[in-house]
Amino acid sequence: MAIHLYKTSTPSTRYGTVDSQVKSNPRNNLIYGQHHCGKGRNARGIITAGHRGGGHKRLYRKIDFRRNEKDIYGRIVTIEYDPNRNAYICLIHYRDGEKRYILHPRGAIIGDTIVSGTEVPIKMGNALPLSAISPSTSRKPYALEEACTVWEGVLIDKKEESTSTDMPLGTAIHNIEITLGKGGQLARAAGAVAKLIAKEGKSATLKLPSGEVRLISKNCSATVGQVGNVGVNQKSLGRAGSKRWL
Repeated sequence: MAIHLYKTSTPSTRYGTVDSQVKSNPRNNLIYGQHHCGKGRNARGIITAGHRGGGHKRLYRKIDFRRNEKDIYGRIVTIEYDPNRNAYICLIHYRDGEKRYILHPRGAIIGDTIVSGTEVPIKMGNALPLSAISPSTSRKPYALEEACTVWEGVLIDKKEESTSTDMPLGTAIHNIEITLGKGGQLARAAGAVAKLIAKEGKSATLKLPSGEVRLISKNCSATVGQVGNVGVNQKSLGRAGSKRWL
């Protein structure tokens, strides 16, 4: 994505940057309002934590964490800003007419296609169960970087994808389910990525972004790749008031 730099004319535009492809106009049928109580108050409205502002008004975006549109290809139409999380989201148009928001995978651009299912190509943004991961693959896993490669020496991105449906151990994944069918609950923040390190019996062993090693049912699904907006921690707010927009 191209990065636009603001000319510093006011404190709010100091060191300001914006991605050219990121939009802020969500679909009306995928948003709804929220009732926010006063920050730092308890149930009776009494201040229990001082110096907490009320924040800015937000509209909640309905994110598809379940990825239950099985074996139906979808295309990334827009990449959008979400005020409720530090990661970007992208609008997907599926071939059956369904439109949903998902977390933006790192490296994905407008026009890329994604799909979820049990036998789908190993490609950035595709969702598949952990049981599809084969521990007996002859290729070595490779950490996801800018090109979001999965196999060592083989580029897997929008131009080239693997025809294999067996994900190797060591693959970087995100949006990981804890309970089957409940939707992804792990590794959803900006830049978050987990690694599959083992699979035995009915469970798979994952190394989470915090360093925790955890057992997950191999029937749970995960998305290949890393969550986008990796450099969110390096963004300069410019002024203190911008903190209330996060």
